[in-house]
Amino acid sequence: MATAQVVKKIAAPLSAVWAQLGNFAGIRVGGAVESVRYEGEGEGMVRTIGMGGGEVVERLDTHDEAGRRFSYSILNDDSPLPFTGYSASVQLGDNGDDSTTVIWTGTFEPRGVPEADAINVATGIYAGAIKGARAALEK
Repeated sequence: MATAQVVKKIAAPLSAVWAQLGNFAGIRVGGAVESVRYEGEGEGMVRTIGMGGGEVVERLDTHDEAGRRFSYSILNDDSPLPFTGYSASVQLGDNGDDSTTVIWTGTFEPRGVPEADAINVATGIYAGAIKGARAALEK
């Protein structure tokens, strides 16, 4: 089992970062995301992201508003991403100075690529999402 992790600080209050990253239905079309659709709401909801000529089907497994933490998993092993058995968690922490630390961790088995390459894909996804939140929030 491989583990990928990105830890980054965003110069914005915890509540604002949570509003950006804690919204499982917040992905929009653009960049690598060719399409997105949502089914249901809250824990158990599913989002299907079209990218790279295929689809990534993700389920929101837990969503802890008070703890500012959520977890999700990829349901389909035929996604264009090089993972199988993928699950991830995102934990936000208040730094006490109007900044927030984001800890994004995923575990998976690499599929079709060396472990280091799969980890690079995962960390690139996490860093990209955090960068997007940072751009939207930091002044």
